[in-house]
Amino acid sequence: MQTETLKVTGMTCEGCTKSVAHALKAVNGVHEVVVSLSAGEAAVRYDEHLTSHDQLKSALKGVGYGVDSTNTAQKPQVKGGCCG
Repeated sequence: MQTETLKVTGMTCEGCTKSVAHALKAVNGVHEVVVSLSAGEAAVRYDEHLTSHDQLKSALKGVGYGVDSTNTAQKPQVKGGCCG
């Protein structure tokens, strides 16, 4: 098992946190998700043999959110999926 904290962009309300949690929990291999609106983060515990960081990012992008990857030159600028 691996735990990763993702900086989620685009969350503006509790509805957003529920959407983020639901999207991440739907990824095969994800065992636990804790989302914090105030911190703008999602802590994800997953089986690294069944999923990857890129799959988690893709799940978030699919519901209208992004991941702030400070180690890359390009940061996704995605508006929130539930509020807009």
